[in-house]
Amino acid sequence: MKSPLKSNRFPGLRRAASFVDTTRHWGPRLLRTFVNEFGVRVAAPNYLPTPEQWCQSSVTAAWLGHASVLINFYGMHIVTDPVLSRRIGASFGKRTFGPKRLIAPALTVDQLPLIDLVLLSHAHMDHLHIATLAKFPPTTRVITASNTADLLAGTKMKDVHELKWGERTTFSNHHGDITVEAFQVAHWGARWRHDKHRGFNGYILERNNKKLLFGGDTAYCPHFKKLKDKGPFDLAVMPIGSYKAGEDCWHCTPEQAIEMANDAGANYVLPIHHMTFNFGKEIQNEPLARFERALAAERIGWRHVGETFKL
Repeated sequence: MKSPLKSNRFPGLRRAASFVDTTRHWGPRLLRTFVNEFGVRVAAPNYLPTPEQWCQSSVTAAWLGHASVLINFYGMHIVTDPVLSRRIGASFGKRTFGPKRLIAPALTVDQLPLIDLVLLSHAHMDHLHIATLAKFPPTTRVITASNTADLLAGTKMKDVHELKWGERTTFSNHHGDITVEAFQVAHWGARWRHDKHRGFNGYILERNNKKLLFGGDTAYCPHFKKLKDKGPFDLAVMPIGSYKAGEDCWHCTPEQAIEMANDAGANYVLPIHHMTFNFGKEIQNEPLARFERALAAERIGWRHVGETFKL
């Protein structure tokens, strides 16, 4: 699906976009968001996960869109960076001002199974989405980056645990135990410009002798090489989009995502952080095309929003 910015149908809009693209002030940036969205409808995903049919004695994961992944880890249900609404950004009352999705979420919060753990990588609004998180029940456990728990004060969830790089925690419920360890990535955590103290994480999940890696949001970095001794990893969920978002984007290319997954010793690679929002300057299908050219087909966990992968 082409954005109007990347077609010749609306030359006036393209001129407006080129003007506002040179500033970082919120007003022109909101205007650029409007220009990007003009005439673009939210598409339905081509695939819909059916978690009620998943086997409880295996590992299954479905891409819900952007960085949101639903994981059944031997009966324990985990969701990463849940963003399951039509729009993200700053909320004022019942209105949210920010980018609109290109593809609807594969599942809504109401369609999710009972979630045992919410995993949050950092405070950016396309990863830590208050409107979505507010819909989870109080019993939901949350693991998040350092100095971000205060952002969840408006939700029902009270069992919130912050992790710094290298820290790990194990918790148990009627499904058993799971260990989560935070590791360093190359990104930044500020939700607004002034709160640069906030952390940003990738995560290792371990249960029943299986290990999963969630890369969160990251630029290319050597930190994944340090994970080699902690593996091998059965799968790595890795971001592959928004690498043309500007000089401050801090996002890896598809080829770099694969290299980092290989550095860590991951078998399958499940691509996220592309196709859902119009953040980068690359066209919508470019990250996936590059990803498919760079990685053997048998190691690709999924390709499109809503698809399910079973380990």
